[in-house]
Amino acid sequence: MKNANTIRTLTTAALIAAMYTVLTVCLAPLSYGLVQCRLSEALTILAAFTPAAIPGLTVGCVVSNLIGLSNGANIVGALDVLLGPLATGIAAWLTWLMRDRRVGGLPLWSTLPPVVLNALIVGSELAFVAPQFTVEVWFIQMGLVAAGQLVACVGGGLLVARGLQVSGLDKRL
Repeated sequence: MKNANTIRTLTTAALIAAMYTVLTVCLAPLSYGLVQCRLSEALTILAAFTPAAIPGLTVGCVVSNLIGLSNGANIVGALDVLLGPLATGIAAWLTWLMRDRRVGGLPLWSTLPPVVLNALIVGSELAFVAPQFTVEVWFIQMGLVAAGQLVACVGGGLLVARGLQVSGLDKRL
């Protein structure tokens, strides 16, 4: 029985990594750049339903950032292959820890760790590759990333969560 659970967890993590990667790469113009809204981040809400999402989202972010680096879309460069997934992985773990704090049955508070961590980490990365780094540019980049994350994680994430609940898939995860 333990083997079946391990296989199920690995399969779930792999599927989440694949979905994250496909969404990021297919929506590349939105996913990379100085102004971005990575809609694949809506999947971070999955960590409120299964701990398998933590490695799945992290691996999906690594693969997405490697693909972006290889095709020139990822303007931050190799550093983003390390720091972006670090932000996503920690955010997913915090999402899992906050999973029981719900508003109207939805894991609203679980949507916030990816917003905050990506604003800080990815916003800082983007500020450092901007044509001219200033404190103002740094705060603007953090604000732009936070805005994109709010759309993806809160807006999109809560839609994903509600869809899982309506379909009953939340119980199967």
